[in-house]
Amino acid sequence: MSEQTGSTPTAGAQGFDTLAIHAGQAHDPTTGAVIPPLHVSSTYAQDGIGGLRGGYEYGRSANPTRTALQTQLAALEGGEFGLSFASGLAAEDALLRAVLTPGDTVLMGNDVYGGTHRLVDRILGPWGITLRIVDMTDAEAVAASLQEAPAQVLWVETPSNPLMGIADIARLTQIGHDAGALVVVDNTFASPALQRPLLLGADVVVHSTTKYLGGHSDVVGGALVTNDAGIAEKAGFQQFAAGAISGPHDAFLTTRGLKTLAIRMERHSANAGLVAGFLDRHDAVDTVYYPGLESHPGHAIARSQMSGFGGMVSLHLADGATARRFAESLTLFTLAESLGGVESLVNYPDAMTHASVRGTELAVPEGVVRLSVGIETVDDLLADLEQALGRL
Repeated sequence: MSEQTGSTPTAGAQGFDTLAIHAGQAHDPTTGAVIPPLHVSSTYAQDGIGGLRGGYEYGRSANPTRTALQTQLAALEGGEFGLSFASGLAAEDALLRAVLTPGDTVLMGNDVYGGTHRLVDRILGPWGITLRIVDMTDAEAVAASLQEAPAQVLWVETPSNPLMGIADIARLTQIGHDAGALVVVDNTFASPALQRPLLLGADVVVHSTTKYLGGHSDVVGGALVTNDAGIAEKAGFQQFAAGAISGPHDAFLTTRGLKTLAIRMERHSANAGLVAGFLDRHDAVDTVYYPGLESHPGHAIARSQMSGFGGMVSLHLADGATARRFAESLTLFTLAESLGGVESLVNYPDAMTHASVRGTELAVPEGVVRLSVGIETVDDLLADLEQALGRL
């Protein structure tokens, strides 16, 4: 494993906000610059053949700005090893190719990001990987599926995308480990500010850092964090050999975003709670999917494993035509892909983020609209929702 893999042996010694600001962010020793410099070099001078300075030789193998980000990521998830990639899917791909061989199986939830399903089903499937689907919110169903046939990877996404299903990480980890499965948790929706799966027993955490970790809709990236040196070494080799790395500018922007993650998540959660309550009381809305509502079936589990309920809210309207009209009537909520930025976004999953799973058991109901609630003045967000609902 590259010595530039981010690691943080003192992750538990300081508070989350302190780690977010200082992990991997030592002052520049030459100038004293408080913010570490952005290293854009593609290659590094050697002191004689093989005489590497700090272990750096070529930008694909390591970059100081990426190393700093990887250290920061590991610290925030309470892990030892962090790896940064060009996108969330690049991180997932590297992990799965690192731990699977043809003939292996991935057991995945029936409500996950469509791109993750597409990766395993259409990219890794022809390579010989089997995909099985189960309801991850039903621990008994997961146990039964693993008893019926083994799986090498148990892939957990909680809260799930887009129906906000809540899976019991600690319980599923025990079930997965008892069955000999590696337990991977996609923590993108919660972020480590609200939920840390490694501390609940998971083996690996994955992120699309494009979302809450970057937080400003100006960078694309992905990450893996683990405490397992073997997994880190294998995934690190995939990062180096296949080359889906995060560039230095992307790493720098992600590091900058991470420093305000905790306070942003507080506002995202507060705003989303008020939005969910407003929608839950509105006659035009059939169902609201938000774990902060006491009526949500996963509310108790979410309270036990999360410190806040996050900024993602989905709602179900009468039908697809109504849902489309609502999404296209919003003005402050921007109709766009992605989520987790400071600005509020609205997405129609059936035709946007989850179009690739139409016609499968992961198909999103046509009446569902997904909101990424930003950190704007909440009264303005509520007013926008009110006027759009009034057009239905």
